[in-house]
Parts: sequence; structure tokens; C-alpha cells
Amino acid sequence: MAQHVLLMQEELPTPIDSQVDDQQYHFMSLFLNLVNTFLYMVNTYIIVPTADDYAMSLGAAATVCGVVIGAMAVAQIFSSVYFSAWSNKSYFRPLVFSSVVLFAGNVMYALAYDFNSIMVLLIGRLFCGLGSARAVNRRYISDCVPVKVRLQASAGFVSASALGMACGPALAGLLQCNSRLFKLTFNQETLPGWVMAGAWLVYLLWLWISFMEPPRQSEENVSPAQQTHVESSENDSLENGLKQPLLLSLEGKKQEEDGDQEGDGSEECSNDSRLPVTSIASAYRLLTPSVKVQLMIYFMLKYAMEVLLSASSVITTYYFSWSTGTVAVFLACLGLTVLPINVVVGTYISNMFEDRQILLASEIMVCIGIVFSFNFIVPYTVVQYVCSGLIMFASAEVLEGVNLSLLSRVMSSRLSRGTYNGGLLSTEAGTIARVIADATITIAGYLGESHLLNITLLPSLLICVSSIIATLCTYNSLY
Repeated sequence: MAQHVLLMQEELPTPIDSQVDDQQYHFMSLFLNLVNTFLYMVNTYIIVPTADDYAMSLGAAATVCGVVIGAMAVAQIFSSVYFSAWSNKSYFRPLVFSSVVLFAGNVMYALAYDFNSIMVLLIGRLFCGLGSARAVNRRYISDCVPVKVRLQASAGFVSASALGMACGPALAGLLQCNSRLFKLTFNQETLPGWVMAGAWLVYLLWLWISFMEPPRQSEENVSPAQQTHVESSENDSLENGLKQPLLLSLEGKKQEEDGDQEGDGSEECSNDSRLPVTSIASAYRLLTPSVKVQLMIYFMLKYAMEVLLSASSVITTYYFSWSTGTVAVFLACLGLTVLPINVVVGTYISNMFEDRQILLASEIMVCIGIVFSFNFIVPYTVVQYVCSGLIMFASAEVLEGVNLSLLSRVMSSRLSRGTYNGGLLSTEAGTIARVIADATITIAGYLGESHLLNITLLPSLLICVSSIIATLCTYNSLY
């Protein structure tokens, strides 16, 4: 499960790194990071069962739910970058900012009903996306958790995300009431906003009291004693005879490979190939063809999953007349499959097959799930929708874990640190996929709800087939 986090380790950790890890580790701070991850995923999916009803109550079409849900992902494209940069200097301040912005966003989301304004609704969701601190949560685990417990912390990150994804729709199904208090409306559309606003306020107070900012230590600020230790270690290495030339040769070869990937004249091609990149463009130039294919796969699976989840309320209401509670149960059940699937894959399947074999098989299963989701059989049945959706979702979850595991191995070591790291690249690829998927739902809605299912599934099928072909072309370079 920890493979989902895409944490790439340094090749040669020093004794200083170990000392810093021990000084920086604070269990409650780690736990608060995981709580932030959980609450954000709840915040993302709690509106999915009721977004179409909320849009219609404000005078918009039901398929505008795609824009409402996707607004959060649009803002997250930008928030991932500045939160990643902010985490270079602090962890506490970004988490406080995240909580405040999410509190404000949820209040606006809830107040949109009484203002009768779809614009307030969308602004509220944009604010929620601007508060996405997942880059900080990921970075904290990478930088401030000792190696001996980093695997458990990474698994906790995935578990918190999965539980939040399941609890969001389930909680929405429980918020069934209709009342007014102080001229404010509390019903199934507004209660998700009010509940999450209260949750973020409580979290903010807890964060302020319990979080401990880890000490910052850079190479420039190394103490004289530590510097002496490092110099002594270097001298010992020089006295080891044949070992040092081999290390220098290996380092020179790595620099040469990074230089070839970046191209002539790149400002990133320096004597120290371990320096982090300074821009998205520089990071992109470090990507090999196989890495680009894997980012394409990540884009595909996030697109397919977003179409399945975001359009579920509209599609099930049109074909099966499901209530909000039924949609919430269906989405919660999908979310609850994440943990057992990861356990089975990590414990059994990964020991029986190579990662690239699991990758290709998962892509094919996602494709099969998409094909059987089409409305080519009349009448369209609940069994067909639920089974095909389960196949698609479960296969996409397996694909995500294996794909990110391969990415962490083949990405350049220069993408393991700094603002523009491998985790940010994968996050941006997935977020852009979600934005496009939600926009597709809204655009397809103009052709009528009867065509929504097939129109939204068609791009998923084309992207999936393309990713399978690309995987076959780079299969031998995957390991």
C-alpha cells in the first residue's frame, strides 16, 4: 500500500540524515498529517451523491455536477505547486492555511443554497481545492519520518485516503434532514458543507495545540562537529583504495545519463547530478519514454475513476431511480474495496508475478470494465452497471499501486526532492485527468442524460486502449 505514495529514497543516506530523522520525528504531528489526508478525501467525495440535486435546486442542469465536483480539482492543480514549494520552508503554516481555506470554502458551499447562487457554490469548491495540502502530507512522510517507520507511515497515508474516500459518500447518505435555523437551511445539499466546515475548525484547533514544526537542517547549516564527522567519513572512503574510483565512475556515469536526458545547454545539467530540478520543464526533460507512458497510465486510470464516481448520481437516477442514500452506499462500497485489494496485491499477487505483468493485466481489466459499462444492452440493468463499475474501479486501484511502484524505481533521482518532484508530477497528471473528466460530464449533459453514459465512457475507452498499446511498446523497459 505504501507504494501509492511515490516516495523515492536517496541512494546513499548519510549518518547526518539518520540523526535528522530522529530529531524531526513527532508521532502526533505525523498523525495530524494523516488526519488532514483523511478529512480532505472526505471533503472531496461527500458532495458526490447530492451534487446533481444541489445544482438543480439552484436552477442549473443536473450534469453541472461535473463542474461542481471538478472545481476542486481545478484549484488543486495550482495548490499542489505552491504547497510543494511552501513545504521546503515549513509544514505547520501550510497546514494552518489549508484548514482555514477549507473552512471558508465549505461555509460558502453551504451558504450557496440560501443565496440561491451557483457562483457562490463554485467559488466554495474552488476554495476547497486551494486548500489541498496532500503535497505537504506526502513531503512530511518523506522528510520527517525515520526510515524504520516510513513504510508504515506511507501505508497509513494510503489507508487514510481510502477510508476518506469511503466515508465521504457514506456520511452524505446519513445527512438526511430538512430544517432552518437563524435563516440558514440545513438539508441534504447544505449539510455536507456545514459538517466539513465544523470538522476543519476542530482540526485547526487540534493542529494549533499539538503540531510540532520539525527542525530544519540544510547542508549549509551543518554544525562544526557534524562537518568534522562528514570530512572524516570522506577521508576514510579515500583510504579504501579501489572502492573510491568505482564510486566516482558510477557517479560520473549517472551525471552523463542525466545530462543526455536533459539535452545540451540545459541549466540543470551541472557537476552535481543530485541537485533538484527548478521547473516543470526541467523535470519533464528528465522523463524517459517509459516514465511518460506510466504517467499516461496514471492519467487514464484517474480519468476513468472520476467519470465513474462523478457521474454515478446522475446515471443511476436516470436509469434506476436510485435515491441519494442508495448512491451513497454504492460509492462507499467501492471505496471500501481499496484496502483489501491492496492487501491481496501486496501480499500474494506481487510475489507471483512481475510488476509489469500486473500492470498490463490491470490495464486490460480496466478496459473490459469500461466496455461492459456501455449501454449496448436494452434495458440497462443494475447488475451490469454495478459489476462493470466494480471491475473498473478495482482494476484501476491495482493499476495505481503497481504503476506508482514502477515510477518510483525508474524516475531520475533528481526528482526525489525539491518542489518539482516525482510525487508532484504524478499528482498533477491525476488532477488534470479529473478536471477533464468532470468537464466531459458537464459538456455531455448538453446532449441529454440519455446519452451521458456512452459519451463519457468513449474517451475513457480510447485513452485506455492507447495506454495499453503504449505499454506494449515499452514493455521491455519496465522492470
